[in-house]
Amino acid sequence: MKEHPPICDYEGSHYQNEFWDQGGREYEDQVEAVALRRLLPHSGELLLELGAGAGRNTPRYKNFKHVVLLDYSLTQLQQAQNRLGSFDRYTYVAGDVYRLPFAPGVFDAATMIRTLHHMADAPRAINQVRQALGPKSTFILEFANKQNLKAIIRFLLKRQTWSPFTSEPVEFAELNFDFHPASVCTWLVEAGFNVERQLTVSHFRNATLKRIVPLNLLVAMDSLAQYTGDWWQLTPSVFVKTTAVGDTPCAETGDIFRCPDCGHHPLDKKADKLHCMGCDQHYMIRDGIYDFREPIGE
Repeated sequence: MKEHPPICDYEGSHYQNEFWDQGGREYEDQVEAVALRRLLPHSGELLLELGAGAGRNTPRYKNFKHVVLLDYSLTQLQQAQNRLGSFDRYTYVAGDVYRLPFAPGVFDAATMIRTLHHMADAPRAINQVRQALGPKSTFILEFANKQNLKAIIRFLLKRQTWSPFTSEPVEFAELNFDFHPASVCTWLVEAGFNVERQLTVSHFRNATLKRIVPLNLLVAMDSLAQYTGDWWQLTPSVFVKTTAVGDTPCAETGDIFRCPDCGHHPLDKKADKLHCMGCDQHYMIRDGIYDFREPIGE
């Protein structure tokens, strides 16, 4: 059996508050919102948000009838519940992107924003996403770009040892990876996606610029520059819109869950747990959050 990759766990973190709400990243947040508006389908039934965290982007999926938020951290999902509420429109799932607990082909869209850069085995994660998507579904992926302009300049000036032009990922901090755009596109195609569009995002991610240039002007400038993404990718962040192609096995039942260990579906729902009749595993439901990280005993 293939060794399980390490997981970057935000359990107990106040990432939303410290990094976004009070971290001076209004510019990054707003330009990412622009990119999502341009790439998201106009409507849909069921969207999977991978690496949802505390739900920063979830309100931006307003054109979908139902959103499933997946994150490995239980506390991040609890923060998302506090922000968004426990309405029927949202389903909260604690799970592992390398072992997604979803029946095949049940989603008609998925997003993975600021999450792939934590993946030690990015192709494996992308393949898991493909299995959860139905035919012609949309997958929007954001990745940290190894071939960004700052990295190129630093390399040419011999201020960094790794090359931004080579295809392999670079781990600049523990479980934090930058990827080459060509590699990401290759992985997507090999997984069964057709790359339709790329947007380059955060062209002006610079502390001095963000301090002296009005926010609305920076966002407007970035919005225009995003259109260059199909020609070249030199920004620290790249958004890719893809469509699932090829034959896709789709679950016949309306139940979205499967056992992440044996793949059996549907699962038998009890009051506070889900039971897999294929391998006799049980998974807890903790205050409205489906916890598939580890099975439990009866």
